Amino acid sequence: MKYFMKSQPYKNTAAFVFKLWQREVSEEKISEKEDELLNQWKNQAEKDLDKIHMTQSKERVLSALELYFSKPVKPTPIYQLKRYAYTAAAVVILLLSVGGILTYTTLFKPDTYTADTGNRKVYLADGSVVTLLKGAELTIDKSFPGSTRIVDLKGDAVFSVAKSKTHPFIVRADGFSTRVLGTVFKISQSGKDKSVHLYEGKVAVSSAGTEVSYLKPNQKWTNFGIAHTAAVLSLTPENKSGKQKSELVSLSFNDVSFREVAEVMQANYKIKIVYPKEMADKRITADFTGGAADDNMEALAFILGLEVHKEDHIYTLKK
Repeated sequence: MKYFMKSQPYKNTAAFVFKLWQREVSEEKISEKEDELLNQWKNQAEKDLDKIHMTQSKERVLSALELYFSKPVKPTPIYQLKRYAYTAAAVVILLLSVGGILTYTTLFKPDTYTADTGNRKVYLADGSVVTLLKGAELTIDKSFPGSTRIVDLKGDAVFSVAKSKTHPFIVRADGFSTRVLGTVFKISQSGKDKSVHLYEGKVAVSSAGTEVSYLKPNQKWTNFGIAHTAAVLSLTPENKSGKQKSELVSLSFNDVSFREVAEVMQANYKIKIVYPKEMADKRITADFTGGAADDNMEALAFILGLEVHKEDHIYTLKK
C-alpha cells in the first residue's frame, strides 16, 4: 500500500480517495481491489495512530469544516475563490485520509452487530444487554442512547433493557415496533409471523393497521403471520409436560378476510367452523376479548349477519 501511495502523482491519489468517498456516501459497491487497498490503508493507519492522534485528527476535521458553516456569505474576489476552492479540496482530502475515514466511521456511521454462527451478546451504552439469536442483526445509531433509545432489529433477539422512566427504549422490527421503559422480552420474526414474548416489566407493541397492545409478564403478542392482526396470549406452564399453555387474552382484526379469521379462531379455540364458501373473502374488522369460544362465535356470526349452531366442537354458520 505504501508503494502505491508513493508511486502515484498526488492528483491521482486525490482522485482515488475522492472516488472512495463517493462510493462510501452513495453506498455503491466498491470493487475487490479498491476494498483491498482501503483495508490495507486502514490497518496501517490503526497501527500508526494511537487514541490521542485519532482524537486530534477528528478535531482538525471538524475545525476545518466549521470554517464553511459558521462564516456569513460575503462577495469574494475571484482569486480568493480559487484559494477557498483549494482549501475545500484539502478538507475533502483530509476527510478521505485515514483520519477522515476513521472520523466518519467513528462519529456518523451506525454500528451494526450480527450473529452469524451462533448467539451473540451486545452490551449497549445505557447498560442494556441484547442477545442476538443466530442470523439476527442489530443496528444502533451513533446518537444512542439519547432522549429516546432506538435500535433496529432484523431476526430474533432477547432484550434486557436498563430501566429509565424518562428515556423510552424502542425496538423497530419488520413492520412493528416495541416500546419499553425497562424490561426483559424476546422479539421473534419468521417470515410474516411476528411476536413479542414478555418475561418481566411492561411493553407496548404497535403494528400497522392495529391498535397498540400492552403486555404483562408471561404474555405474548403475535400477528399469527397475518397482516392487520394482533393477539395477546397468556402463557402458563403445564405441570406435567412443562410446555407452555397459551390462552387468548385479546384478538383483533382490521380488514382481514373471513377465511384467515376462521383459521386463527379454529387454531386457538381448538374448534371447527363451517361456513358458506362465498363468505371466505369477506373482509372482517372486529375486536374480541379472551372470553369463551361460544361468546366470540356469537359475535362473529352477528358481524356476518349469520346464525350460528353448535354441536360438540363444531360451529356452523348459516344464513
